[in-house]
Amino acid sequence: MRPNHDHIPALRPGLLGAWLGAALVAAAGLAHANTDPLSDLLSVPGSAGLGLGVRAEQSPYVGGGTRYDLQPLYLYEGKRVFLHGSRAGLKLLDDGNQRVDVFLDQRFEGYSGDRIPPALAGMAERGSGLDAGVSYRYRQPWGTLQAEFLQDASSFSKGSEMRLSYAYDWRAGRLALRPSLTVAARSAKLNNYYYGVRPGEATATRPAYEPGSGINTTLGMFATYELSEGWRLLGGVTHTLLDSKVKASPIIGKSAQTGVFVGAAYDFGTYKGSWTQETSPTYFKLLYGKSTEDGCHLAKIITLRCASTAKVNSTRIAGVQIGKPFIEQLNGWPVDIVGYVGLLQHDDRGLAPNGLQLDAFMKAYYYGFPWSERVKTRLGLGIGVSLAQRVPYVESSSQAGRGRATSRLLNYLDPSIDFSLGDLIGRPRLKDTYLGFGVSHRSGIFGASRLFGNVNGGSNYIYTYVETAL
Repeated sequence: MRPNHDHIPALRPGLLGAWLGAALVAAAGLAHANTDPLSDLLSVPGSAGLGLGVRAEQSPYVGGGTRYDLQPLYLYEGKRVFLHGSRAGLKLLDDGNQRVDVFLDQRFEGYSGDRIPPALAGMAERGSGLDAGVSYRYRQPWGTLQAEFLQDASSFSKGSEMRLSYAYDWRAGRLALRPSLTVAARSAKLNNYYYGVRPGEATATRPAYEPGSGINTTLGMFATYELSEGWRLLGGVTHTLLDSKVKASPIIGKSAQTGVFVGAAYDFGTYKGSWTQETSPTYFKLLYGKSTEDGCHLAKIITLRCASTAKVNSTRIAGVQIGKPFIEQLNGWPVDIVGYVGLLQHDDRGLAPNGLQLDAFMKAYYYGFPWSERVKTRLGLGIGVSLAQRVPYVESSSQAGRGRATSRLLNYLDPSIDFSLGDLIGRPRLKDTYLGFGVSHRSGIFGASRLFGNVNGGSNYIYTYVETAL
C-alpha cells in the first residue's frame, strides 16, 4: 500500500531535489551525525532521480583546509528496496507514519593515503569505511523523529554510532526548507580511529592520544527551488560541533565543521512513468566486450578517435542488462528514459581472479534522426553506479602503474548506438529488437568524488550487444 503523506507539512510529490540534496550533504561528511532524510519521498513508487552537486567542507584536521567534492546524485525508491546517494537498503516496515530500514552506508570521514594533511604526515590512512545500520523513523505534522544505529562493517574503525534527529518541513510556493538537529553518540573505537594518534604515530609535536567516546551535535538547513516539473535547484548548510575530547586531539584544528552544498537534480517521478502501466515492456540485453588499450579513454572512443581493443593482456566481459522504461517521448521529444540493472562477468584470462560487476543506471535514448522512419536508430547514454566484486585487472594494473588508488564502487557510463533489426531485414516482428555497440565505462570522476574513493582512473570495454523488448 502506498503511504499517505497528506498530513505532513511541506511534503508533496516532486520534492526529490530537497531531500536528495539533504541526503548528499549528510552522507558526504558535511555533518557526520545526520540521519538519512531521503526516505520514501519520491512522487511515484518505483521512481528514480539523478543529479549532480558540489560541496565544500572545512576539514577538522590541522592544516586540512577546505575540502571540495563533486557528488553524483543517485536515487531509487522501490516498495522494499531503496538507494539514497551513498546509502542502499531494505524497508522492513513502512506505513507512512513509521518506517524501519536496514542499510549499508558509506562513511565520509578520515583521509586517503594520497591526500594526507601535512600535520598528519607519517600516520596511517584513515579510510572512509562502510557502515551497516538500522533506522526507525516516526513522522507527524509537528515534525519527524529518527533514530539510527550504525556499526562499521569494513573493519576500519570497528566502531559504532547512535544518531537521534529531529527535522521539520516547510514550504512557500516553489521554495522548500528543512531545518534539522542531530545528536550523535560515537563509540571510543570510532573516535579513536578518526581523531586519535596511535603510539607508533606519535612525534615530539604530536603525542599519542585517544579521545574515547563522545557526542557530536549538528545543525542543518536544506533547501530546494522548483525550476520546472522535474528539475530542482538544491542547497544546504550544516554546522557540526565536535565533542570536547575530540577537539583536544593534537591532530584536530577546529572545534566545529561547517559545510555548504549546491546542486541540481531531476525527479523522474514527476511524470506518469511508463513503468506504472501494465503493458510496460521489459528490455532484455545480452552483451560481450573486450578491454581497450590503456590511453584509449571514453572521449576518444565516442569521438571515433580510438576503437581498438587491447592486444596485450586483453580481458573480456559478458553480461545481461534488464531495463524498464521510465519516460517515453520526454516533453514530446524523440527521447526515452529507461532504467537498467546489469550483471557482468569479468574474464581476466588468468591475469587476476574473475569477478562479477553490478551496474544500476538511467539511460536516455535519442531516436529523432531523419532516417529513423526507415531504420530506427537510437543513440544512448546511461549514467549510474557500478559495484565490482573485485577491482578488475585492467583497473588495478593501470592504477598501479600510476601509483593511484582503486575502488570497487565507481561511477558508471554506458554510451551506445544501435539499429532496429526488424527495420534492417524487413521483419516487423523484430522492430523492437536492436543490434548495437556500446562502451562499459567505470571511473572515479577524475578523483573529484569521495563517494568513489577519490579515484582518478577506471576502465573501458567496447562491447557488442543485442537487445529486445519483451
